Amino acid sequence: MYPFLLEIGSFRLPTFGLMVALGFLVALWVLQKELPRRGFDEELGSSIITAGMVGGLVGAKLYFVLFEMPGATWSETFSALFSGSGLTWYGGFVVAAVSIYWILKSRGVPFLPVADACGMALAVGYGIGRIGCQLAGDGDYGVPSDLPWAMAYPNGVVPTLERVHPAPVYETLLGLLIFAVLWRLRVRWQATPGRLFSLYLVLAGAARFGVEIIRLNPHVLWGLSAAQLISLAMIAGGLGLAVRLREENPA
Repeated sequence: MYPFLLEIGSFRLPTFGLMVALGFLVALWVLQKELPRRGFDEELGSSIITAGMVGGLVGAKLYFVLFEMPGATWSETFSALFSGSGLTWYGGFVVAAVSIYWILKSRGVPFLPVADACGMALAVGYGIGRIGCQLAGDGDYGVPSDLPWAMAYPNGVVPTLERVHPAPVYETLLGLLIFAVLWRLRVRWQATPGRLFSLYLVLAGAARFGVEIIRLNPHVLWGLSAAQLISLAMIAGGLGLAVRLREENPA
């Protein structure tokens, strides 16, 4: 594992942060390619990525300290807020989505056509960001396994000598696969704004729900983890949006 890509004296460049930054850059590239094709200003992509970065980081940290640090002291909470760890994707997703929606509404930009492009950007950006989790060995791996591709993380941020499911690898592959499916359908489904985003919600929710089965996260309700519950909400939201669009566009 390579938690730090570069170490010079006291300076250390975390591989996780680098891959998250790369994920945002690739997501920006996708938006700058797709938004003009849909008739929007290319610069809108920069505003969306900025809102996504700021809202995502704030939401990820807030979710972590509110729901994954029960009973923490003020000192521990303050330390976690300004540390490089403790980033929970679903918390970031919710706050980033609200931030992006507010920007679009304030500019009078229709939400659903832009959401279709954002779904593709989210899928590829998430997949690339998970490479950082794999390289850092930050504890996002799965339960013990004897499968041929199982691996240990002896030098990770959260080390383990036991061979486990490389869950971040699964999530990277799934994220890139979802992106490929959405990218292939983007022209064919453009006539119904929101259809592509509804598919993203279903596929991304199903992918995370499946990966959570072999993850180490604790169960909170009905034998499901918090991430699985939110995944079910994403799937339900995607299916609900698809049904509504079908009713509005029966052809």
